[in-house]
Amino acid sequence: MSSPLKALCGVLVAVLLTATPALADQSIVEEPAALADPVRVMPLGDSITQGGSIGGYRLDLGTKLRAAGRTVDFVGSLSDGPSSMPDRNHEGHPGWTIAQIDANVVNWLRTYTPRTILLHIGTNDMYGSDPAGAPRRLSALVDKITAQAPSAEVFVSTIIPIRFADATVRNYNAAIVPLLRAKAAAGKRVHVVDMYPAVPVSDLPDGIHPNAAGYSKMAAVWFNALSSVPGSIGDPNPPQPGGPCTATPVVTGSWNGGFQGEVTVANPTASTITGWTVRFTLPGGYTVTQIWGGTASGSVTVTNALYNGTINPSGSTTFGFLASGSGTPSIGAPTCSSP
Repeated sequence: MSSPLKALCGVLVAVLLTATPALADQSIVEEPAALADPVRVMPLGDSITQGGSIGGYRLDLGTKLRAAGRTVDFVGSLSDGPSSMPDRNHEGHPGWTIAQIDANVVNWLRTYTPRTILLHIGTNDMYGSDPAGAPRRLSALVDKITAQAPSAEVFVSTIIPIRFADATVRNYNAAIVPLLRAKAAAGKRVHVVDMYPAVPVSDLPDGIHPNAAGYSKMAAVWFNALSSVPGSIGDPNPPQPGGPCTATPVVTGSWNGGFQGEVTVANPTASTITGWTVRFTLPGGYTVTQIWGGTASGSVTVTNALYNGTINPSGSTTFGFLASGSGTPSIGAPTCSSP
């Protein structure tokens, strides 16, 4: 090899060696930005917040929040509800009074640091020794919450009816509303939620606790209240072209040994969906015996029928089914995917 050619090769090698670090840097794939943390919501209260084996209002409220594209994490030291319920945490303590919640709330707030609090409390005070003092105790509890967590959004509801103590409940609700509004007017993040008229006595089998229909009505009131306060449940996930579909379930009827359910499949994106698959769970012991508007397999996967696989932007379709079994009817939070 001639000396000029050797020199040229040496220069090229030197350039490549010098450029290697820069080329290597360009080949690194950056990690995607982390998704926003879920908004921490603490359901707080007594057995009406706990909700028994059906998960109370928390079941339907979680479904509504997910369907609306909200990323929320229920927080608390307790966990109850059906196994199909995706998020079962809460601070609903059966039998507890306002004073008992007051004695423990600071520790819970420090431990779980909720962004939003849903407080329904006072029912057990209504047939205690001092129902007349309950508004004062609630006011002190809310002051303690706002002092410990001044940036949290605190939603405080009137309590639902009690069949055998309606006058006492009405007096309590009438007394707490102006107290709460005064706190809001003073700049505290306190929001009054009027829950009393949402649940009729006919939805209270034992005169105190709601059935599934009553809890569903409570969930709707909570959801509307949360949706009216920016930031309390974060921002909805914006639709993305070609993104996934959504599925919203509802139990439309039930009887001894079975129930009927419907699932609305919606397209929130800017592109037409062609074909969809919805997956959900049923309580243990339940099986699908009949379905329309889709084809079922496994436990439970439903694909579109020939006539409803195409969903235009902002459009929707519905499939329904019958399920047989025993226990409380419910539909586990569904997922929806499209090609």
